[in-house]
Amino acid sequence: MKYNIFGYLIGEGFANVFKNKKSTGASLMIMCATMIIFGIFLILGENINHFVEEVESVQGVQVFINNDATQEQIDEIGDKIRQIDGVSTVEYVSKDDALQQMKDRFGDKQDLLEGYEENNIFPASYVVTLTDLTKSQEVQDQILTFDNIKKITSKDETVTTLINLANGIKIVTGVILVLLVVISIFIIANTIKLTVHARRKEISIMKYVGATNGFIRWPFIVEGMIIGVFASIISIAIVGFAYNIIAQKLISSEFMQVINMSLVTFGDMFNSIIFVYMLLGIGIGALGSVISMRKYLKV
Repeated sequence: MKYNIFGYLIGEGFANVFKNKKSTGASLMIMCATMIIFGIFLILGENINHFVEEVESVQGVQVFINNDATQEQIDEIGDKIRQIDGVSTVEYVSKDDALQQMKDRFGDKQDLLEGYEENNIFPASYVVTLTDLTKSQEVQDQILTFDNIKKITSKDETVTTLINLANGIKIVTGVILVLLVVISIFIIANTIKLTVHARRKEISIMKYVGATNGFIRWPFIVEGMIIGVFASIISIAIVGFAYNIIAQKLISSEFMQVINMSLVTFGDMFNSIIFVYMLLGIGIGALGSVISMRKYLKV
């Protein structure tokens, strides 16, 4: 018996979808537009977060040691840096390593540095990477309290710009999502309201013979959920196809090769995107249906 009732509700939901092709089509287009726009900002935010993580894995600060510091003092500084909260890795760069790095930068003109082998003026240093880029200034402030610290260099401005950009995209995505969801719920509610209005006599008879509000409401909720699922599938296909094309062109561009950054693949984002889209689609469809039924069921 329960199976028959469940089958009836599902069947009625599907029947409603195909009975009202024009209104269903309008709802699909609105919901697809909502999800595609949201998907653009979601993917943009994912890639910005990916950039921050990539920078975080290699970006840090370089701590230069005074030239007159002994090796024991240098080792002590390294041990202290490793104990700081927020520090991921600490790599020691000796005076000889620093000189060799400078020679590599000079390339064919490294003979200009020939006199520095005997009198190496380049200081030893520690290259410090962080577990969280937002702690960069805090880590630097602690290191500056140590003895024999000559200076610290970092790219805080670049890091701060990336973090601010990521936070800004999250806020914009949230605001846009709320606006689009409200619009979609309104459209779905009015679409299903047309179906309910057309069947108002049938609903009245069902109530007269003792049908519960839940029994009457569920086919329309199923209708809204079906529209939401279809919209989610269509949107995922469009967003995925477009993103893969754009990503391939960007990855092969000179700009991406110069900055040495990668993009998140659509496959890596697929699980989170399909979860969010299905949640949005089913939630918007169901909520729109419930709102459209209130007048007729007097809930």
